[in-house]
Amino acid sequence: MTTIFDDCWFLSGPTASGKTSIAMRLAERINAEIISMDSMAIYRGMDIGTAKPPAEMRNRIPHHLIDILDPNELYSVSDYLADAERCVREIRERGREPLFVGGTPLYLKAMLRGMFEGPPADETFREEVAAEIDRVGIEALHERLELVDPLSASKIHPNDVRRIIRALEVYRATGEPISHQQMQFDEGRPAEEARVFVLSWPRADLHVRINNRVDQMFADGFVDEVRTLLEKHATLGKTARQAVGYAEVVAHIQDGVDYDETVQRTKTRTRQFAKRQDTWFRSLSECRFIARSDGDTVEAIAEQILKP
Repeated sequence: MTTIFDDCWFLSGPTASGKTSIAMRLAERINAEIISMDSMAIYRGMDIGTAKPPAEMRNRIPHHLIDILDPNELYSVSDYLADAERCVREIRERGREPLFVGGTPLYLKAMLRGMFEGPPADETFREEVAAEIDRVGIEALHERLELVDPLSASKIHPNDVRRIIRALEVYRATGEPISHQQMQFDEGRPAEEARVFVLSWPRADLHVRINNRVDQMFADGFVDEVRTLLEKHATLGKTARQAVGYAEVVAHIQDGVDYDETVQRTKTRTRQFAKRQDTWFRSLSECRFIARSDGDTVEAIAEQILKP
């Protein structure tokens, strides 16, 4: 199955891996416009915590799918795919290349392999299951999933309420396990047939970069940014609340969590997030990994990506 995304360029990597500066040089070399592949950069006002490219860069190279929603609005993977497809068509009509840049692996996988959307949400069923959890506990629900879809049960953490409910919901609506219906999206192309490049750092070095970035975020006014968002919107939407660091700062502002503890929690969660990103990337056969070190130059990395 071919899609509009097959011939696009992709630059990804875990948080703090240095995507932004390399993306700018790569875009200049291949005559590209950049499409953000960051699930949180879509939100207006969430700037410091998402490390959005500065205005100077966005003026020099056109960027898309940044600042398109308020943080109390929901945005799904399906929404992203529709917007991304529109951007690709418009960029190609201008005679330029689409370059996706960002670290949201779910977006990347959906563009490379498609996505199983499944039946629409059944709110009545979800309310019934939520009430059942209150009565018997999440463990019993996970055991039920093991009976109807053991493969999904083996992959879903016993405490992941949302995914357990969705798996049961799909089985109830279709009569088939969600794991079976997702299998068609598990086959990928060889890396040499795709233009998917992932920046890869030694773990210890990446952790240093993450810690430094978090310190800089707080020095740049991260807490004030979140406070302003809460004053303007009262609360962050379900999607925006998932952004690394924002939940921690909200707890600092609203629940009185100590400032230093908030910084440390943000560093810890960011490192955990980077580890999950790496696991995702390594599961995708399309990815070509570009080893990074402190001695690299942007030009050298761009050359490595572009070499035949």
